[in-house]
Amino acid sequence: MPVSINYSKNTFNKSLSNLVLFSDYKFNISKLKDNISSSEFAYISDLIKSNDTKKNLLVFEVNSNRKIVIISIKNNLKSSDIENLGAEFYKKVNYGKDSEYFLNSESVIVKYENFLGHFLHGFKLKSYEFNKYKTKKDSRIISINVIGNKNKPSTHKQLEFRAVEEGTFFARDLVSEPGNILHPDEYAKRLKSLSKVGLKINIYDKKKLKKLGMNALLGVGMGSIRGSYLVTLEWNGAKNKSKPLAFVGKGVTFDTGGYSLKPARFMEDMTYDMAGSAAVVGLMKSLAIRKAKINAVGVVGLVENMVSGIAQRPGDIVKSYSGKTIEVLNTDAEGRLVLADALTFTEEKYKPKFIIDLATLTGAIIVCLGSEYAGLFSNDDKLSNQILSAGEKVEEKLWRMPLHKNYDKLMNSKNADVQNINYVGGAGSTTAAQFLQRFIINKTPWAHLDIAGMAFSKYGGALNTGGATGFGVRLLNKLIKENYE
Repeated sequence: MPVSINYSKNTFNKSLSNLVLFSDYKFNISKLKDNISSSEFAYISDLIKSNDTKKNLLVFEVNSNRKIVIISIKNNLKSSDIENLGAEFYKKVNYGKDSEYFLNSESVIVKYENFLGHFLHGFKLKSYEFNKYKTKKDSRIISINVIGNKNKPSTHKQLEFRAVEEGTFFARDLVSEPGNILHPDEYAKRLKSLSKVGLKINIYDKKKLKKLGMNALLGVGMGSIRGSYLVTLEWNGAKNKSKPLAFVGKGVTFDTGGYSLKPARFMEDMTYDMAGSAAVVGLMKSLAIRKAKINAVGVVGLVENMVSGIAQRPGDIVKSYSGKTIEVLNTDAEGRLVLADALTFTEEKYKPKFIIDLATLTGAIIVCLGSEYAGLFSNDDKLSNQILSAGEKVEEKLWRMPLHKNYDKLMNSKNADVQNINYVGGAGSTTAAQFLQRFIINKTPWAHLDIAGMAFSKYGGALNTGGATGFGVRLLNKLIKENYE
C-alpha cells in the first residue's frame, strides 16, 4: 500500500480526524487530556480498563468517522523494537476506508533519539507490496501527517531513513520480478539506470567476460539465449582514495538447475536466486542516495541457468578467472561458479578492505537455520563480529558457521583443481563456502552470507508482508555506518 509521510509545522488540533497518540507502557493516558475531548477521554479511559494493556497499541473507534490510536511505549526499547512497533501500527490501519491519520509528535514521552524516525521507518518498510502485474489495484494512499514541533527527525536523518527504504524496496522489486521479465539483459539495463543517483556503472558482457577468462561464470549461462554479465557499481564518497569496501552478489535470474534439473515443485520460486545481487544493488543505491562518506563497490554476476543443446553438462571442466580449474559435477551448484570469478576479479581489481558476498547458495543452510538466521562464513574474526553485531541491531540475524581446512578434501577433484559439489554428503553449506574461499587469492578479509532462508518469506516477517524481504540491505548499511564512516 502506498504511504505518504508529511511533516507539518502546524500545531496539534484535537478536532483532527483519526488521531495517533503515544502513552507510557501502562496505557496511562492522563497526559493526553489536552489531545482529545473530555467525553472521549472518559470513554477511552473506561475501555482501557477492560483491554489487554500488554498489547502495544489500541484502536478506539469513537464514532463512525473518527479513530483514536493509542500506542504504548515500553521501557528499554531498541531501535529495532521501535521499527517493529511502526510496522504493527501499519497492520492496524491498513484496512477499511480510512487512509489519513494525524500523529501528535509531542505526545512521544520517551527520550530516545529519533524515536519517530525509527517508528515511521518501520511503518514504511511494512507497507511494501508488489502488485505491478495486478489489473485491479487498491487506489488508497495511507497518509500520516506528523503534527507538532517536538521529536521530529532532522532532515539529515529523514534522508538516511529514505535511502535505506528506497534501497530495500529496489532490492525487493528486483527479487519479485518474474523470470521472463527480469532476465540478465533486462537486469543489466536496470542497473545502468542507477548512474542517475551517482553510481559509476560498468557492464561486462559475454565478449568482455570471455576475454577476461571468466569461464566459470560464463559456463552457467551457456544454456540461455540471454546474455551473461558482470556489473560493477562504484560509489566514491570518501574525500581520500582509501581502499573501497566490496560487496559481491549472486545474480542467477532463474535457476532450473541446468541438466542437474530441479524438481518441478516450487521451481517457480527460483526467480529469487538473484536475491544476493539484489541486496548488493539495493545497498549501493542507499549509499549513493544518502551520500555515504566511504568508498564502496558492488559487483554482481548476472546469468540464467537453463537447459539447452549447448548448456553446461555434469562432468565439464572450466578454467576460472583465477586460473584454477573447476570440475562441474552438478550444474545446480551454479551460484558458486558465478561467485568464484566475481570474487577473484573484485579482489584483484579493487584491492578492497574486505569482501562480503551474499548468495542464496544452498538449501542446506535452510535445513540448518530455517528462516530465522542467515549463515555466516568468514576468514576474519573482526569482520565477522562486526557483521553479527549489525545484524542483531536491525534484526537481520546471522549465525557463524565453521570453515576448516579439513573440509577441503571433500571439494578436491581427481580431474581438476577443485570440484563444485561434495558428493560424500553432509556439510553442504560449509563445503560451498570452503569452495568460495579458494578464490580469495590474497587473504583479503572475507565473509560469505548464505541467505537462502532469508531472501524470500512465504508468510511475512516483522517488517515485510511476505515475498521478497530485501535481506542484507539494512544489515550492511548498519555495518558501514557503525564501523567505516
